[in-house]
Amino acid sequence: MLKPTRDRSLTSMKRSFLFLPLLLTLISTSASGQALNKSTPSQEADEKAIKQVLTDFVGAWNHHDAKAFSMVFTEDADFTNVRGMSAHGRTEVEKMHAPRFATNFKDSNQKMTETKIRFITSDIAAVDVHWEMTGAKGPDGQEIPLRKGLANLIMTRSSGQWLILIMHNMDLPERPNI
Repeated sequence: MLKPTRDRSLTSMKRSFLFLPLLLTLISTSASGQALNKSTPSQEADEKAIKQVLTDFVGAWNHHDAKAFSMVFTEDADFTNVRGMSAHGRTEVEKMHAPRFATNFKDSNQKMTETKIRFITSDIAAVDVHWEMTGAKGPDGQEIPLRKGLANLIMTRSSGQWLILIMHNMDLPERPNI
């Protein structure tokens, strides 16, 4: 049996009133999501500061300076190299690299080829850095051909300074030409 037209109109109105808040919520969420994707002057300044840390990282590497290299890490940083060896803390990062900078990496040169930064919060960023290295030597003293890799970093801002909290480094295989 069909309900009278007035009842159907009331039911339709009730649905509209229930739907309207949902629609407004979706619109506001979408708008705020779009706003988060836009770069703000503050975020641009943070990206610049993060890129400066990465420049200092590469500069210390290319000068084979383990102390300067360790200074881009937090005091309680975790570092994992391409072979899965790890160090905890800035001091251990320095100790891990000092002998390598005096031997295998003493003639190495590293450069960043691509950087991607994603802010997780205003004080935490996930950073991917593609890199290339030349001049490294193997245990037998022979020069290693061009190496390409990816460093995955979690960087944090503390007392206004961006530093590396976690770094996982990996060699990347050659990409086939397809």
